[in-house]
Amino acid sequence: MGEQNRPEHDIGLEGEKGADMEKRCNFWLPRKSRFCANSRLKDSLFCGNHNSRSEGQWIPCPIDPSHSVLKQNVEGHVKRCPILKQVQSLSLQPFYRKGINAGNEDEETLRVRDSILPKTVTMPLDNISSEMKRDVVHNISVLEFSNLIGKIESVYESFSKDIQDSYQISEVCSRWIKCAGEERKLPFQEKHVMQQASILGNLEIFGVLRSSLGRKPSECKEEEEEEDGVPAVIEFGAGRGYLTQMLADCYGIKKVFLVERKSYKLKADRSLRQNEGLMLERFRIDIEDLDLNAVESLEGVPFLAIGKHLCGAATDLALRCCFPEKNDQCDANKNFGGLAIATCCHHLCQWKHYTNKKYFLDLGITKDQFHAITWFTSWAVDANHGSEISDITDCASNLLSIDRENGDQHASGVEKILTDMKPSERAALGFKCKRMIDMGRLLWLRKRGLDTQLVRYVPSTISPENYLLIAKPHSRM
Repeated sequence: MGEQNRPEHDIGLEGEKGADMEKRCNFWLPRKSRFCANSRLKDSLFCGNHNSRSEGQWIPCPIDPSHSVLKQNVEGHVKRCPILKQVQSLSLQPFYRKGINAGNEDEETLRVRDSILPKTVTMPLDNISSEMKRDVVHNISVLEFSNLIGKIESVYESFSKDIQDSYQISEVCSRWIKCAGEERKLPFQEKHVMQQASILGNLEIFGVLRSSLGRKPSECKEEEEEEDGVPAVIEFGAGRGYLTQMLADCYGIKKVFLVERKSYKLKADRSLRQNEGLMLERFRIDIEDLDLNAVESLEGVPFLAIGKHLCGAATDLALRCCFPEKNDQCDANKNFGGLAIATCCHHLCQWKHYTNKKYFLDLGITKDQFHAITWFTSWAVDANHGSEISDITDCASNLLSIDRENGDQHASGVEKILTDMKPSERAALGFKCKRMIDMGRLLWLRKRGLDTQLVRYVPSTISPENYLLIAKPHSRM
């Protein structure tokens, strides 16, 4: 397996690089221009990841589908799967409620119009794959596709002027960046640090955060005692927690809750724990299963919810987590102090999880058309991010001018239309679809009595995923 992937001049490198190289996997990684660094399996030239798989049927592990196992070995594997102990421990926690924030596939069912899919195509109730979304698009008629593009164009035009540039680096964050850049106690990547700083800067400008910089100690103490303060922060999809690290250092947050389903090395946790007076809890849990009302240390505490590049449906899960609609306990809304989520990966969004289905249904966009729109969003990355994405007016006009009388005769013509579109047209269409999805989320928050904004928080040259959803109660300054 590995020998055929290795360049001829590298065969036999093990002898030249000594005994250590002889213990390493022989699989050549073309993208990294080196061999795999993992240790070989016994009696094999390759590691477990690159060793030729045994013949047989491999199926996803019932406990953790991220890895697979031979079908005949499933019974024995589930007893010793390394994820088993974690799952069992998590299920005993009071804040674990399976699928509490998942949403409902049948929400607003009375408003759903007929499906645009052919009668022979069916869609499962759970996650819809990218391939299935593509099939939805390819199976609609040219006329239906043209109408959908027209709706996207019209809706985007109705709200695009309300989205403003808001690249905000506060003074306290600027000082933090200077010190962090000099000391290098934490991993320092400028593009990530500037995004983190602007997220916090926008929260300060928006009136959610108040910096202690330039104020007297007595004033800071009074601030801490105010009932409408935000003494706690919940970072959804926290990863290593570096956004919270900057927030805690610059704005004096007293309680930190990091929510992340994966395990990471080189986390900010150690540095945060060295901060006297700061309480830190990390929850290794899917946002879908987290009941905030059952977190004892958060009871009655106003909180700020943040997330940097919260992928796809994770944004919707986080919004539902902050504002549970089906909960027999207290309403978390009364403890909500503010929110800032940088959205991304809209192609991973799912109808079941999406917060504002009513927004799309009222526009005459069905569940299947929603999934088509999410598929279009993957094209947004095709753009040249050194400049702003151009309009798709010409593209929409071309599609809308298709002979409607003959449109239905070209049921298989959409695929060719998409192939013939210029990359810039596809990118602009994907861009507008991303903003439609974000606007639905903004309106969902607004219906809950919140002051909301959608802003471009960094230039596209820093990150093409540069839109920030922010919200706060009207009662805050």
